[in-house]
Amino acid sequence: MPLSDPLPKNYDYREVEARWQKIWKEEDHYFQENSDKPQFVIDTPPPYPTGEFHIGNAFNWCYIDFLARYKRMKGYNVMFPQGWDCHGLPTEVKVEETHKITKNDVPRQQFREMCRALTIGNIEKMRASMRRMAFSIDWSHEYITMMPYYYGKTQLSFLRMFKAGQIYQSNHPVNFCPRCETAIAFAEVNYSDRTTSLNFFNFDGIEIATTRPELLAACVAVAVHPTDDRYSGKGGKTLKVPLFGHEVPIITDEAVDPAFGSGAVMICTFGDKQDVLWWRTHNLPLRKAIDKTGKMTDIAGKYVGMTSGDCRKAILAEMQEQGILIRQQPLEQRVGTCWRCKTPIEILSENQWFVKIPHEAALKAAKEVKWYPEHMFLRMENWIEQMEWDWCISRQRLFATPIPIWFCKDCGEIIIPEEADLPVDPTVDKPKKPCPKCGSTSFAAETDVLDTWMDSSISVLHVTGWDGSQKKPPLFPAQIRPQGHDIIRTWAFYTILRAVSLVGGRPWDQILVNGMVLGEDGFKMSKSRGNVTVPEEILSQYGADSLRQWAAAGAATGSDIQFNWNDVVAANRFLTKMWNISRFALMQLSREPYNEKAPITALADRWLLVRLDQTVRDVSDAFETYQFDRGLRMIREFAWDVLADNYIEIVKGRLYGGSGRDGACVAIQTALNSLCRMMAPYTPYFAEEIWSAAFEGSVHKQHWVDFSYTDPQALADGQMLVRIVNEVRRYKHDKNLALNAPLGTVTVYATDLIDDAGDGSLALNCTLKYMAGKPELRQVTTGVSFNMGIIGPALRGQAKGFMQAIEALPKDQLGVLPKSIMVGGEEIAVPEGSVIPKMSYTVAGAAVEIITAQDDLIITVEQKE
Repeated sequence: MPLSDPLPKNYDYREVEARWQKIWKEEDHYFQENSDKPQFVIDTPPPYPTGEFHIGNAFNWCYIDFLARYKRMKGYNVMFPQGWDCHGLPTEVKVEETHKITKNDVPRQQFREMCRALTIGNIEKMRASMRRMAFSIDWSHEYITMMPYYYGKTQLSFLRMFKAGQIYQSNHPVNFCPRCETAIAFAEVNYSDRTTSLNFFNFDGIEIATTRPELLAACVAVAVHPTDDRYSGKGGKTLKVPLFGHEVPIITDEAVDPAFGSGAVMICTFGDKQDVLWWRTHNLPLRKAIDKTGKMTDIAGKYVGMTSGDCRKAILAEMQEQGILIRQQPLEQRVGTCWRCKTPIEILSENQWFVKIPHEAALKAAKEVKWYPEHMFLRMENWIEQMEWDWCISRQRLFATPIPIWFCKDCGEIIIPEEADLPVDPTVDKPKKPCPKCGSTSFAAETDVLDTWMDSSISVLHVTGWDGSQKKPPLFPAQIRPQGHDIIRTWAFYTILRAVSLVGGRPWDQILVNGMVLGEDGFKMSKSRGNVTVPEEILSQYGADSLRQWAAAGAATGSDIQFNWNDVVAANRFLTKMWNISRFALMQLSREPYNEKAPITALADRWLLVRLDQTVRDVSDAFETYQFDRGLRMIREFAWDVLADNYIEIVKGRLYGGSGRDGACVAIQTALNSLCRMMAPYTPYFAEEIWSAAFEGSVHKQHWVDFSYTDPQALADGQMLVRIVNEVRRYKHDKNLALNAPLGTVTVYATDLIDDAGDGSLALNCTLKYMAGKPELRQVTTGVSFNMGIIGPALRGQAKGFMQAIEALPKDQLGVLPKSIMVGGEEIAVPEGSVIPKMSYTVAGAAVEIITAQDDLIITVEQKE
């Protein structure tokens, strides 16, 4: 075994990490296109390039790198690609802030170029952070969704689904964010609790309760339950809308809840999803009272131009003035908000593009995927089963993939480009042929753009080689999708939908779902709470390998993880401990030559290898099931408890020289070799540093640990030896003796005798003897001690004479004291609990002290005269 110079006394992670970053080659992680190895393609999440690789990203990418490195060591041809999901509103907002403009102040194409330039700079910053964290990314398979080669595929997928009838355009109610001024999908609607006011008012003779009086102008009907006696015979009649004067019908519908409010419901277009359902079911007219910016429209009369909030206040004030506001009461309400800006959404009827939801096919594909953890599948199943609306994919923004559509100005025909001409921007490019329906050459461009999920939902198709020419991409399906549980209903669902629609099958074999990172206070990290921790802070103080250990050990797979600096400190301490273990081991192995093929015969060596076998199997199983916390815990327990605290302490004597050194060296070298391999996915810098000092090549090019050792007797006997050594050490500690202090003869009595090859005597600096069965112990009283807390108050001036009288008693009376004793001619009662007998034991006439006495183990040490 080649050994380098001795390891320095301290582990300098800054020097080590910087050095290996320069030495490692990116091409070592490239996917080999024509490899005979089984493929393992990872559908890596493409993060939004903000320029900051936040702690949640770091947590997620640690998981991905753990499994990527493990699978490479297991002999797989791994693709760990890196994508960037570029399009979206945050970049537009940042460009507007940076350049102090709005998106409408400059030409459309110029604004898009500003967004691209900002994004490229942000990607460079995040790449640097990822490299520093030692993520073994395949940069040859990097993709950027805003680049033509990628968004051309997004447009191709749009056209394929449009031709198949899976994408359509319709004027349909959609969720709309008035602040972002764009439609959003249901999956992008978050919900927050708030207290609002339920307002009861006189609606032309019928009491109505509503939380949204600002929608009075959009009222198209009043609904009651058909069996509600309060409104018997009212169905089919009309009412005049207060303040606005237009007439609306009274309709009956079983969906009305008679117990809510007054039992009569105002139907407006649109207050919520139920309004949309009633509007469709009863073929009601459409009245738009709120526009795309959240302002009141012309039908609101004198309230036109007001925000919806201001309009609500104004209408309630007028109701009060006219005497039709009956009462108000507080109401707890869950309000749909925009996922991005948290603004309450509106439901507006707009001309939008939609993807049809293939419920059964999507659910079937989701069931074919192996979910880790398994219960996360329920989130997907519930989401698919409750979906009522199709996916709205059009957005009223600029920085996104253009929808490749034109409209004929003369006949309204939808014009699509040839697939070979993609990508196109219909606001810049023109159709190459006249309208196929009327022959016109006058066209209007579709100015809406695609939802950014339309880009990222084909990530798996892109990395598996889809270009539209094959029925199935050459590497499809991918082997795994790692992602957070917060985007199951978006990225995971949309990817399944698109794979089913475009390729006809599940996108991956497995999906690994991780939790979210919480602040030290247990709440979601946010700048407003002041609980944000950034990876760069951790890296600068403790290094990448400590950060990576925190990600692994902090929580079970799928659970949210709370950031805690103590966990990072503990990770750093483990590296220090492993450094000291490795340094000691290498010093011993290099001190003088040893036979690397020496047989393992000593009990401690065999016990170590049995425990190593258990650890390898446990860690391997943890990696196979993506239980990274369990795997790291097993490694730490073996390294710290088994190897350092027990084995090394037991065999130090043999390592320092004498009979059996070769076996100890082989055992410790085997353990160090295995530990380096098992730690490599978790702590790539540290494992490489130790490996390079002890073995040939790079640890990251080694196979996973292939070690097995079965010896049930060694496991049982070895555990007994560890118990014996620990009991004697505890005894020395309690006696304030140094651990290496000589102890004389120590005798172990046990049911089964063990042969420790002399390790016990050397480790404890004593003569250790083993005897079968139990000793014939005789208990004798050798003296007494006094409880002055009792004697002082009870006897006062007689205390000294009392103690002298007790000590003068024959030893055979000290075990059972008399009830009274003569002191200075006076008989004094012996206070209860004042005298404590000192007991000792003898075995075969020799005085001994009992170190421990248990059912299966008794240890004694001979008393010195």
